[in-house]
Amino acid sequence: MLETLLEPLQYSFMQRSLLVAIIVGIICAVVGSYLMVQRLALLGDAISHSVLPGLAIAFWVGANIFIGAFIAGVISTILINLIRTRSPIKEDAAMGIVFSAFFALGITLITIIQKDNKIDLNHFLFGNILGVTVGDVRDTLISAVVVLLVVFLLYKELLFYTFDPLGAQAVGLPVNLLNLGLMMLIGLTIVASLKAVGVVLVLSLLITPASTAYLLVKRLHEVMILGVGIGILSSISGMYISYFYNLPSGPAIVLVSFGLFILAFLFSPTQGILTHPASTSSQPSIWRELKSLIKSN
Repeated sequence: MLETLLEPLQYSFMQRSLLVAIIVGIICAVVGSYLMVQRLALLGDAISHSVLPGLAIAFWVGANIFIGAFIAGVISTILINLIRTRSPIKEDAAMGIVFSAFFALGITLITIIQKDNKIDLNHFLFGNILGVTVGDVRDTLISAVVVLLVVFLLYKELLFYTFDPLGAQAVGLPVNLLNLGLMMLIGLTIVASLKAVGVVLVLSLLITPASTAYLLVKRLHEVMILGVGIGILSSISGMYISYFYNLPSGPAIVLVSFGLFILAFLFSPTQGILTHPASTSSQPSIWRELKSLIKSN
């Protein structure tokens, strides 16, 4: 059994892939917790699709694709905010407009690049974690450190803003900056995850581990911690399944994550539809955490 577990680790590409998968599992669960409790899953989808033109342009000019993707994500975030704040159009419509336009532009650019260079860039869409380089590991690790450091330093402020934007504004918090900062964290997380699962599947890693954790615990920091564990387990298990059964790595990771969600959905001690068919919660603990935070301030 031990030999079987250690077998993939004799290859340097598997070592790099597992390291990236673990890092991605951690930051996606942390940032995805905010998306999940704020009911902004569409925002993650919008930003993940919006980075595609930046990826294509960076590849075209020979620049770092992480930087190109992040710049495109920031531009799309600013556009969404402008449309939302300077027009009567609601946020969900603004996200739909921007992400569909950016995604269409990205597909167009990729098609042009592939036609001129006779290369396959579909790994941007579906990921290619087995092809990560030492530079990719470095860039992913730097992105993860930045994301986790910001979340650690601004945990209380982001918690307050996430659940009560009007209350946060009333006590003097810079809600516009917090909103922009949260979107940039989402964009940075998505960029860091592109090599692992690609544009199409990254939303699953952002939402599914956090949602699974939310079925098992209620306080936000508990959702984050358990979500990180679920993300790491999904990433490692998916990589091993991919290795031994010759399956695509990104989809394998996502399917493992979904399988864990189904188990929690069915058998959660407090929320499972088989263990507590009529389970309801009059006041989730995550709201009580917010109230205690407000009182402490």
